[in-house]
Amino acid sequence: MTQTQTLRALIDPLRMAQYNWEPAVVRAAMAQAFAPDGVVRVCHPFGDLQAADLYEQLYAPLVSAVPDIERRDTILVSGTDGGGHAWVGCGGYYTGAFMQAWLGIPPTRRQVAIRFHEFYQVIDGKIVEAHLLWDLPHVMMQAGVWPMGASLGREWQVPGPSTQDGLSVRETDDDLSRRSLERVTAMLGDMGRHPKEPAEAMRLETHWHPRFSWYGPSGIGTQRGVAGFRHGHQIPFLAALPDRRGGYRGEGHFFAEGNYVAVTGWPNMAMTVTGSGWLGIAPTGAEITMKSLDFWRIENDVIRENWVLIDLLDVWDQLGVDVFARMRELVDGPA
Repeated sequence: MTQTQTLRALIDPLRMAQYNWEPAVVRAAMAQAFAPDGVVRVCHPFGDLQAADLYEQLYAPLVSAVPDIERRDTILVSGTDGGGHAWVGCGGYYTGAFMQAWLGIPPTRRQVAIRFHEFYQVIDGKIVEAHLLWDLPHVMMQAGVWPMGASLGREWQVPGPSTQDGLSVRETDDDLSRRSLERVTAMLGDMGRHPKEPAEAMRLETHWHPRFSWYGPSGIGTQRGVAGFRHGHQIPFLAALPDRRGGYRGEGHFFAEGNYVAVTGWPNMAMTVTGSGWLGIAPTGAEITMKSLDFWRIENDVIRENWVLIDLLDVWDQLGVDVFARMRELVDGPA
């Protein structure tokens, strides 16, 4: 078996168990996939969990809130990072009827979508570390209780790849994977040249397709093309956080499979909030880190689609803002 086939053979039973979600079957699949001492790093407010406690602490409350929950993957990418570590990255969403409050978010009693990016590091056929980032702000938005600023982009149910091949078993093509990874890392390298160098140094038109879609997290939203990306995300981001550093070319774990590239890091960026404009954050001078789990799809040697999840609730928490407390003010109303 190829490495891709081996990794999928490990992950697929867990994915399928979570699609048809019977608690006993999911628990058994998790016990089979995870190393007994595996560590699972989950977005704010969950934090780090032990694999043995994962179902009770993370999934059981979610299943109580969404009793008919199912998992739907739209992207699956596997490969080896620069340090020789094997990873599998999955993107998609959990869905079902939101019937009871979860994390203080009131139930809608309608179908809900919880977008996720989940990355698994595999050693000797077991998951030893996982990074789970869920778009909780989008759940708040669906429930009508988002307490922070409005997005500059489009808020919607982010689609899977336009080519409909996100879950395909791709033939091993190391040369194609290498070229895809080189395109993404070159893009990120050029992007890091600004603001010390003129904006043109980022060479966006060189790396991105004219009709590219940037599927950002809720709170930022989807941006379309260079003009949309610059207006809706990049300019506010760079103005507020001009010294963003590390991460993508340091702590991040990059891997590629064919036309797809993935990266995870926990965290994989660090920066100082010295300007205003991004998410309405004031320029406090605070040092923060950021967790961003991304997928890129390369088409004709340029980036056509980019799925991005950022742990925005963790960013707000580092700045001393309790988004859940603000949300509760909307839920509870005046005493």
